[in-house]
Amino acid sequence: MSWYRGSWSSTRVDLEGTVLTIGAFARAARLSPKALRLYDELGLLPPAAVDSDSGYRFYDPAQLDRARLIAWLRRLGMPLATIRRVCDLPPAEAADIVAAYWDDVLAETAARGRLAAFLVDHLSGRGTAISPLGIRYAARAESGLVRTSNEDTAYAGSRLLAVADGTLGAAGDRASAAAVDALKPLETLSVPADDLLGALADAVADAGRALHEIAATDPSGEAVTTLTALLWSGSRLALVHVGDSRAYQLRDGELFQITDDHTHVQQLVDEGRLTPEEAATHPQRSLLVRALTGTGANEADLSVHEARAGDRYLLCSDGLSTVVAASSLRTALLEAGGPQATLDRLVELAYAAGAPDNIACVVADVVSLE
Repeated sequence: MSWYRGSWSSTRVDLEGTVLTIGAFARAARLSPKALRLYDELGLLPPAAVDSDSGYRFYDPAQLDRARLIAWLRRLGMPLATIRRVCDLPPAEAADIVAAYWDDVLAETAARGRLAAFLVDHLSGRGTAISPLGIRYAARAESGLVRTSNEDTAYAGSRLLAVADGTLGAAGDRASAAAVDALKPLETLSVPADDLLGALADAVADAGRALHEIAATDPSGEAVTTLTALLWSGSRLALVHVGDSRAYQLRDGELFQITDDHTHVQQLVDEGRLTPEEAATHPQRSLLVRALTGTGANEADLSVHEARAGDRYLLCSDGLSTVVAASSLRTALLEAGGPQATLDRLVELAYAAGAPDNIACVVADVVSLE
């Protein structure tokens, strides 16, 4: 028989060696015969040959790689139309499609997780919100106009917002990145609303250990950073804060600073020895009295807040807050548009003010998921 797509003749000539029956090929590819028939009908995986009398399908062993790829992609839940694109692309481009698809899956899963957390809180009586909430967010970190390095890190995800500002030199860039990285696993953990602070405290302890390891290998022997982050569950958000990065809440048109600066000048203000106006221009206004160092000596502030639909949150390093007045921050947060457009406006304001320091900021809007 001579083999060709569509039928065979009575003279046998194998197509590139021994062909496999549909059953044998299905077992080798870990696909069902039913799936193979469907993929044939869709043109995704046609057999090498078909018996014109019985309609029985035969496959070339060389088709196993494509069949196994299809099986793996189906296990990911990828639609057949997308699988066709992946199979027809060069490997590098196919990898990009798979990565983009999985990012979409994670985003959808996170949204469903927020809804599940709301339902658990609502049905168990632990939550007070009448509708599930989510966030729209954007993050940006830029170098200042007179800086040659950037020690700031900004991160925004569906459950976690974070800003960290490492000390200039002394592994500051590694310290800020490590502190934020230590919190990122909270994005995918199922944390009950009544255990948000515990989860954050554990993550900050992990950040401290990471900084300790960095300090042990850095010539300066130091790894110091600020850290301000919000973790969401249902209508609740947990805040962790240490240093002079800040978190602001815009609610009903009013801007509130919901963190306290851990600085020498803020202590003087609290003691009545400086006015806020004097502190703003004090030569030691950036001198920290508390920061994340990896030594365990300085504790971070932890608190829980209730979020409402319509709230807007800003997290930023002092590269923004020390050069842009609170009134200008409020105006930008009210008028600039969505989170990304608002970030662009805030960075623009910092640059217009000379941007002597690096700038990291996150903007998030609380929205109803109903």
